[in-house]
Amino acid sequence: MDNITRKAALERLGILGLTPFVPKGLKSFSKYSAPQKKPNIVLVLCDQLRADACKREGFGLDTMPFIDSLAENGTWFDKSYCAFPACVPSRTAMLTGRTPNATRVRSNWNIQDATYSKSLIDVLNEQKYKTGIVGKTEHSFMHLHPEKFDYFKTYSHLGEPQVDDPQLKEVNKYLRGTHFYADFKAAPFAAEMEQPARIVSDGIGWIKTLKGKEDPFFLYISIPEPHNPYEVAEPYFSMFPPDKLPPMAAGEADLKVKGKKLKMQHQLEKMGYGDYEKHIPRIRSNYYGMLRLIDDQMKRFFDFLKQEALYENTIFLFVADHGDYTGEYGLIKKGAGVPECLTRIPMVWHGPKISKNKAPHNAHVSNIDILPTICDIIGQELPDGVIGRSLWPLLQGKDYPKAEFSSIIVQQGFGGRDYTSVHQLDPYKEGCLAKGKNEFDELNSYSQSGTLRMLRKDEWKLEYDMQGNGRMYHLAKDKGEINDLFQDKKYESKKMELLQDMMAWELRTQDPLPLPRNRYIYRGDTHNYWSPYKDPDVM
Repeated sequence: MDNITRKAALERLGILGLTPFVPKGLKSFSKYSAPQKKPNIVLVLCDQLRADACKREGFGLDTMPFIDSLAENGTWFDKSYCAFPACVPSRTAMLTGRTPNATRVRSNWNIQDATYSKSLIDVLNEQKYKTGIVGKTEHSFMHLHPEKFDYFKTYSHLGEPQVDDPQLKEVNKYLRGTHFYADFKAAPFAAEMEQPARIVSDGIGWIKTLKGKEDPFFLYISIPEPHNPYEVAEPYFSMFPPDKLPPMAAGEADLKVKGKKLKMQHQLEKMGYGDYEKHIPRIRSNYYGMLRLIDDQMKRFFDFLKQEALYENTIFLFVADHGDYTGEYGLIKKGAGVPECLTRIPMVWHGPKISKNKAPHNAHVSNIDILPTICDIIGQELPDGVIGRSLWPLLQGKDYPKAEFSSIIVQQGFGGRDYTSVHQLDPYKEGCLAKGKNEFDELNSYSQSGTLRMLRKDEWKLEYDMQGNGRMYHLAKDKGEINDLFQDKKYESKKMELLQDMMAWELRTQDPLPLPRNRYIYRGDTHNYWSPYKDPDVM
């Protein structure tokens, strides 16, 4: 017998001769009144883009002026976090509205284990959207088969597969030659050949084919950059010189207080890349150049929407799956731990009915909130098992329960005990290093082992693992997360407050699936909120 949906449960009460309680003002369980013409939706996901590397966040370089202007004419969050700081767990969580613990995808190698009732694409297809995806698709989780889309065009970090054009073959050859690391010279081709430019061109091309069709469209632009390999063509290669970069919040010297796992990552990175630390300024320079390249392509895309009279009815979301160390603690890429540079991500919403706010919204949000928000926008009930919350009231500038968004949690680790030394495994047999090659896979048994939780609340941050080890930072005074206050008696009450919030989040994010098959009726909420609030749609 299938799970009883909320709607079916109410109908069942009627069959039994009972009158279901319907809150005052709620005409039916199908609570949404969808607009006559649904908006087009464009979701742009960048891979490994940290939130703080832009001027609106106070960064010293103007890396993304167009996205900054878009944010300040829409709604953006500066306390937005990924569900998990790794590609597949984060993307699966985003597309299902479920935490990695619920999806069962807690590593890049468990993609086939994704557990959910409906994905974002399923929801949009049910609402008769034309759906397209272009860009990095292999980490968007394997249940997004090409047949689910009207348009499907795939790229990877190391090139566009199955190309016939000789110039594109040379680009692919160049990218494969980087071994996922970096190039300390400008890429040997024009910027128009970089993948963000070609991906945007493909997206524009698909939208043009829809001209004259009545159904709204959803386009998922999945940009592989600024993920390593850290490479970029001119003029972006020279745009932010290595000797003129802003200082980092934490350096290699700060590793001594960051625990064994970050130290192990540093040791393994040196084994894979040798004296890579001397290249960190150039790596940072390339990274920021990639951001400006992406920004210019986003402006080109928006210019197209305006030219085609699509701008006014298109909701645009710019987000990332996780961040990048880019030199913090002497590290590159991602991997161990849950520092802000890996977990905090940009989230910018722009479009019809979305309020314009130059300052960031002060709510704490997650990328698992994207699916329920889009459901709310297009008039679709939440799929069973969704854990994220709708941001639609927040985006419209309406009242919302402040307590609901006063903190947020991040998950990390595939489980088991932590590896605490590189000698507990052979890194070559494990697969993170390859003999005779200049490469290193940072998502490995060392960096991903164990179970770790992170909670952000206003200026404070708590980390806690499965063995009861904690760390606590006052981010307003300690951006580099160096001064651990967990054992400081002066902050005992703050620690208890954060631990209580973390426990509440752990209970909220338990997987509700499968819903009770018989007798019990699951009680949900129209926006998936847990905090009490005045809303006639509360069930």
